[in-house]
Amino acid sequence: MLSPKPLAGKVALVTGAGRNIGRAVALALAGDGASVVVNARSNKWEADAVVNTIEAAGGKALAALGDVASPEAVALVVAKAKATFGRIDILVCNAALRRELPFRRMALSDWREVMTTSLDSLFICAKAALPHLEANGWGRIVNIGGLSAHTGAKDRLHVVTAKLGLVGFTRGLAHDLAGTGITVNCVVPGMIETLRPISRPTPAHHGFARTLTGRGGRCEEVAAAVCYLCGPGSDYVTGQTLHVNGGAYLG
Repeated sequence: MLSPKPLAGKVALVTGAGRNIGRAVALALAGDGASVVVNARSNKWEADAVVNTIEAAGGKALAALGDVASPEAVALVVAKAKATFGRIDILVCNAALRRELPFRRMALSDWREVMTTSLDSLFICAKAALPHLEANGWGRIVNIGGLSAHTGAKDRLHVVTAKLGLVGFTRGLAHDLAGTGITVNCVVPGMIETLRPISRPTPAHHGFARTLTGRGGRCEEVAAAVCYLCGPGSDYVTGQTLHVNGGAYLG
């Protein structure tokens, strides 16, 4: 029988954890007993709010600002986590850019911005966290993908490419870390109801995708999948892509 706090004693670093799916993941991991490092690029208010929510529920958390596209910034975040909690066991790579721009208007700088934040950041974060996971002889890396990488989407060439590359990264790293006690998996949300600024409309591809459940998903449902992959019951699961989309895509 699994413990009601299966991640007690573990430390999780969640990137892009200030809002929406990242926030839900941080709260869910804390609910399972993990101490959580709440990363955001620059919004200290959002990161602190997540930390306060975790601490109010009796958990332990730390806000750590830093751009995941910067090796130097990530190194500082990891060092802060180690100094505060003494270890790192779980890395959830959620931070990403979800731009929409027609290919004809897309500049190389637009392409590189998305690639750097959504794909290069996985390499940067995994490189920084891996020595700590290996020192424990146990670890979890969970990458957050995107539905449009599997269905395709108009005006999202850079996002589609980066997110599908994330699946390849997951599979390759799972092979490289085989036998270490560290698993690497990918969770792909689809049609999730999130809070967006008024200036950022609902993604265009949500207009034609349909779910079998007849509703959009909740951030907490994505977080539940992440918690499963981070828990002791998933020891035999690695290199996998888990879709959480209500049947909008059957992969």
